[in-house]
Amino acid sequence: MTVVSLKNTSASSPLVTLQPASSDIWDKKYRLKTMAGSAVDADIHATYERVARALADVEQDEDKRIKYFERFLWALENGAIPAGRIISNAGAQEHKPATSTINCTVSGVVPDSMDGILKAVRKAGLTLKAGCGIGYEFSTLRPKGAFVSGAGAYTSGPMSFMDIFDAMCFTVSSAGGRRGAQMGTFDISHPDIREFIRAKREDGRLRQFNLSCLITDDYVQAVRDDTDWDLVFPASEHEIADRDTRIVWRHWATTEGYTTNDLNQVACRVYDTVRARRLWDLIMSSTYDFAEPGFILIDKINEMNNNWFCEDIRATNPCGEQPLPPYGSCLLGSVNLTRFVENPFTDQASFDWERFREVVAIFTRMLDNVVEINGLPLEEQRKEIMSKRRHGMGFLGLGSTSTMMKMRYGSPECLEFTERVAREMAEVGWETGIELAEEKGMAPILGDDYVVTAEMLSQRPEMADDGYAIGDKVPGRVLLAKYSRYMQQFDDALTDRIAEKGVRFTHHTSIAPTGTISLSLGNNASNGIEPSFAHQYSRNVIREGRKTKEKIDVFSYELLAYRELVNTKASAMPANDEERLPEYFVSADDISPKEHVDVQAAAQKWVDSSISKTANVPTDYPFEDFKDIYLYAHEKGLKGCTTFRFNPEAFQGVLVKEEDLENTIYRFELDNGEIVELKGNEEVEYDGETHTAANLYDALKEGYYGKF
Repeated sequence: MTVVSLKNTSASSPLVTLQPASSDIWDKKYRLKTMAGSAVDADIHATYERVARALADVEQDEDKRIKYFERFLWALENGAIPAGRIISNAGAQEHKPATSTINCTVSGVVPDSMDGILKAVRKAGLTLKAGCGIGYEFSTLRPKGAFVSGAGAYTSGPMSFMDIFDAMCFTVSSAGGRRGAQMGTFDISHPDIREFIRAKREDGRLRQFNLSCLITDDYVQAVRDDTDWDLVFPASEHEIADRDTRIVWRHWATTEGYTTNDLNQVACRVYDTVRARRLWDLIMSSTYDFAEPGFILIDKINEMNNNWFCEDIRATNPCGEQPLPPYGSCLLGSVNLTRFVENPFTDQASFDWERFREVVAIFTRMLDNVVEINGLPLEEQRKEIMSKRRHGMGFLGLGSTSTMMKMRYGSPECLEFTERVAREMAEVGWETGIELAEEKGMAPILGDDYVVTAEMLSQRPEMADDGYAIGDKVPGRVLLAKYSRYMQQFDDALTDRIAEKGVRFTHHTSIAPTGTISLSLGNNASNGIEPSFAHQYSRNVIREGRKTKEKIDVFSYELLAYRELVNTKASAMPANDEERLPEYFVSADDISPKEHVDVQAAAQKWVDSSISKTANVPTDYPFEDFKDIYLYAHEKGLKGCTTFRFNPEAFQGVLVKEEDLENTIYRFELDNGEIVELKGNEEVEYDGETHTAANLYDALKEGYYGKF
């Protein structure tokens, strides 16, 4: 047996007893059970052992399987937390044979034909059934009112077809297990962009989707200059030949069947011209009211993509942290930063960088092993993930960790800490990736040669300076190591080794929202890169058999730790000074939108995929201050951005602060015409069940009452 020498397995920060909400979510979502409902995992340690065993069994010989089972288990007990699909499904084949360990997928290009759309629906259904989230770009579909020659009719447009995907997702997800999730992206230049922006203003529509606009640099510049913006769609040969039709050249999600130029741009017909700023204001007002659409800076994504030479990205996973090519897939995992804090809540508080790096190195191998047991349902997905082996390691608990180290979230010292965490994770990850390539082989696409094109030289003019010309062949590992805008930030010593030896994967880092993972296995350490939503709040949970969502109370990890280490009487809602928390205990609403963006930017520099981040603002936050958040995000070099403002007139979010419910009045009309008014946190008996007024109102309004 191989002897494994690892640093002390006990974390320095307090291991606070799991709160009931955390234990419950582990039991409901991540604990392995038989088909009859009997527990297989005796406790959370048993869950970790199951996952470590499944991933270690991928290793090539028995000695390595023994060695890495012990290392993987150590990493899991010291803050490495694979994403939900891995925790739920790794080592679970006997009980769940048709599930995947992959969180994130993107559909193939949705073709602009009835047959192609319906085939895409089928593939999406199989993907959701396997437990994966999925993203699509729908601006490949003709605008509403366009003539379909084959049918001799006019199309109903992309939005009507999105309704089909929405209904499919609800049907598949409601069959049991983890609920499905979808992202719909839409080009800012599509003629139906206004309908897309306004889609969620309709009660109950597209509720199985997150929605995001694909924002280009040209459009942002048009907004800043307050100039016109053309709404376009690829032109037919007849339209191109028509001298009265205005034609422009644009990058598009697909070139198949369309006229292109040497830069692979598509000839597009101009359908309409609008003021860029007016369209921007429409986006911002919808986001202010309904928290959607989100904001994906697609040019920045493609510019910084490590696989820039062989991918064109137009869609993301449901939460936006994984921009992926057609049929792209990615697995996730997060390191719980709270586990590395020493002497929390004191002036001597510090971070154990040595143990952090050790966990990252081991975790990198773990996530690479997940690729081998991906369980993806489609051949195209399996081919894509095996050829590129991308994974997304991130971190959770940044807000909780900042508080435990007495740093205000968003402060200069917090920004410095955030950037160092992201950089150390990236550097250790790529070094480990090189070692894995030497041991197991590089990602296959990095061993392939690629022909230099005019488009490539226009994107990377420095290649011409280095002597490359159209028609030359260059290995993928060189194109990644030397000409990836992301990799160019690292020292030459690292990129030279990758150019020579290759690396095991093409992407290593991504920061996910980690909602239920943080709440369960992290004992409600703050989600991903976020501050804590609040230090005491409610979470609306779907319970099988209930007619509305169930409201459960949760507490932040840092509050529980502070009670255990400093003041047992501390409260998020103090009745006196003795119960009051220190000033560095901040939550999402205490952070300005600019500070939210600054924290994301500090990490994004060293994250090769993207970051799921929400800038929370209070309900009464002024719209005039709100509407330029996204412009600031573009200025700071982000790849995407979302915001959330609690709006009682819209549908309710998953997380809700007690004070928001207390201050919101919901009006119900009874069968006899009588009006009943209730506060959002008041309980009401209806149809044989007790509900909060807010959850009952939301379920009736959105049309999902009794459908769980």
